[in-house]
Amino acid sequence: MRVLDVKGLTYNGTLSSIWKPALRSAHGSTIKVRMIMYQDELKQEIRALLKERNAVLLAHNYMRDEVQEIADITGDSLALSMEAAKTEADVIVFCGVHFMAESASILSPDKIVLLPRLDAGCPMSDMVTADGLLQLKEQHPGVPVVTYVNSSAEVKAVSDICCTSANAVRVVNSLPEQEVIFVPDRNLGRYVASFTDKTFHFWEGFCPTHERLKTDTVLRLKAEYTDALFICHPECSPEISALADHVCSTSGMYEYCRNSQAKRFIIGTEAGILYRLRRENPDKEFILASPGLICPNMKLVSLEDIHAALKTMEPVVKVPEEIRIPAKRALDRMLAIPRD
Repeated sequence: MRVLDVKGLTYNGTLSSIWKPALRSAHGSTIKVRMIMYQDELKQEIRALLKERNAVLLAHNYMRDEVQEIADITGDSLALSMEAAKTEADVIVFCGVHFMAESASILSPDKIVLLPRLDAGCPMSDMVTADGLLQLKEQHPGVPVVTYVNSSAEVKAVSDICCTSANAVRVVNSLPEQEVIFVPDRNLGRYVASFTDKTFHFWEGFCPTHERLKTDTVLRLKAEYTDALFICHPECSPEISALADHVCSTSGMYEYCRNSQAKRFIIGTEAGILYRLRRENPDKEFILASPGLICPNMKLVSLEDIHAALKTMEPVVKVPEEIRIPAKRALDRMLAIPRD
């Protein structure tokens, strides 16, 4: 038996990306790859470093399977930051994208927040700037700004109130004004607008990953799997949401699939959600609505990156107080709204 030891070998910063190709040999011989052994060793070292640093490891629902597997807490972006703030940890290691680490810094200013990949950004978040939002506010004086948490700290700081995909309808309906500015996601905004008679001024931002899901793809899958329920994230286009049996946040998808009597689901959101859906529902089948539903930024963080961040205590994300305080005010206003 030929043995290929890939310990220390990297490809685009990740070992897992060479896992399947490495199983094939040009000579047809069996190749044994020590990936599982390597990952187990790395996970043990990460857990030891977490204990040493008094750190908590957070993983967004869209992270790689092996990252979610080792995390202390998994969930959507704001919920992770809120849970981390409740812990006694001195260090937060946020496996997600930049705005998520900022949210953790906003809610836990006394903790060190590490983002293992500083280049893990969010294209939708980058589509709106504080200066651009201030200009839009000047065009609509007195109109409150509702900002999706998928935005930078600077944008939150010049907003009136924040929202998540799970509570956006409730947030908008809580405002006494009949007009709102909604940023940055036009698709979430239009979904929310269908539940209220308020006038919306949309920022033309969007999630490139969810935007890739097209109606013909969904219709083809629905025709092929007639017994399947189609659920999608409100970041999808209105045309996609109109085809869904249920539209909800990632946390809502876990609950919906867990409680549903259906045995097959077509999933219209980023592929990372499949890890937990399949783990929690081993008797159910989950079909990704499109192979294009993979966010390259969400897939950047690897076990190697987490290990390096804990070893070096870098990169650190820290929101300056002059931005943190008004940004937290917008988050606090959202959290003060009674839940249904």
